Amino acid sequence: MAIEAWFMDESSEDQRLPHQTNPPEHVSMEYLADLGVLYWNLNPKNFENDEELKKIRESRGYSYMDLLDLCPEKVENYEQKLKNFYTEHIHGDEEIRYCLEGSGYFDVRDKNDRWIRIWMKPGDLIVLPAGIYHRFTLDTSNYVKLMRLFVGEPVWTAYNRPQENHPARKEYLKNFTEKFGVPLEAH
Repeated sequence: MAIEAWFMDESSEDQRLPHQTNPPEHVSMEYLADLGVLYWNLNPKNFENDEELKKIRESRGYSYMDLLDLCPEKVENYEQKLKNFYTEHIHGDEEIRYCLEGSGYFDVRDKNDRWIRIWMKPGDLIVLPAGIYHRFTLDTSNYVKLMRLFVGEPVWTAYNRPQENHPARKEYLKNFTEKFGVPLEAH
């Protein structure tokens, strides 16, 4: 089973809506991989004893793990937190998320600066490369339980766009855009 992803429309309606173009423009796993986005589909009901997850964690050095429940009942200042997550940013490290319950959207920029919406549902594990512009929101279910994975101690520092001079952004551009042509620039 593959993750669902599509190019987003330009609507400013509720960020929790699907925002598909009309007609829908679906994005393949190969297209996401060209942007550096990695994906696995695992069994979320067995995450504590999942051998495949264990192998991924060992091979990629993900030594730290925690669980995050996001919903209005469990998060103080929920609406404000959602707005913060939805601000376009990068990180200096990979962002690794495994959806155990519920659902939500990660939006990433492609090489032409278009938004791609990635719909995460139970079993979906994605890795966003350091330096890729992205944002997160829940969908209309208003609930997701995510496993966060980190290499070493958890560091989650968001650097809001523009960040063209950040070392992680420069490395991302070198690895995922220059070999294809024009590097992305902030607008």
